[in-house]
Amino acid sequence: MSTRPGYTPIACTNCGIYQLCHSVGGDADLSVLDTLVKNRKTIKRRGFLYRTGEPFKAFYAIRGGSVKTSTIADDGRVQVTGFHGAGKVLGLDAIVTGQYNCEATALETAGVCEVPFSRFEELSKKIPDLQYKMMQIMSREILDNRELIMLLGKMSAEERLAAYLLNISRCPEHGSPRLEFSMSMSRGDIGNYLGMAEETICRIFSRFQEEGLITAQRRQVTLNDLDRLRAMARRK
Repeated sequence: MSTRPGYTPIACTNCGIYQLCHSVGGDADLSVLDTLVKNRKTIKRRGFLYRTGEPFKAFYAIRGGSVKTSTIADDGRVQVTGFHGAGKVLGLDAIVTGQYNCEATALETAGVCEVPFSRFEELSKKIPDLQYKMMQIMSREILDNRELIMLLGKMSAEERLAAYLLNISRCPEHGSPRLEFSMSMSRGDIGNYLGMAEETICRIFSRFQEEGLITAQRRQVTLNDLDRLRAMARRK
């Protein structure tokens, strides 16, 4: 029987909570990390990591695969709030309310490290550096959210999609773009996230292909002209 997890896990050094784990374990004894990470979970495609309104008990670092977060608007419509790949941290927004404020769904088989918040608080009393590292992680989340606001508020539809493709192409290891990658999210979800109709997303994808910017076959995307995509994403 195969023991492969169904996803490719990233190295711990590329994880969003590596700074926390390193503060606990240091370079000498990585087994100490077990005091911070409770367990590692595998979530099957369309499975839930957590749901809106559930009590907040832990935050999660994605080891592999991808997860979509979404919420329900007052009028009942679903709003996609993010797509999260390996290295990203989920659940931190629930600290202030004591419950999860959205639902997190696996877009494909995904693996996560679970960090109980009570354990983090306990260790923070013994290791003050943990709180500072957590502030750095949360600051990064704030910057990401600010970039999204600018993306939705000041860019045309073509510019939004160009910026989005460049963003999701970044390798977690070093931040430079991969020329070829798989997009686990649907065109409809991308449109929901970027504030556009699914038909508009499909039309722009087709236009990008006709102009030689990308090659898209089902969920596999190849970026053919990074310079033109970057120039388009930077236009205001």
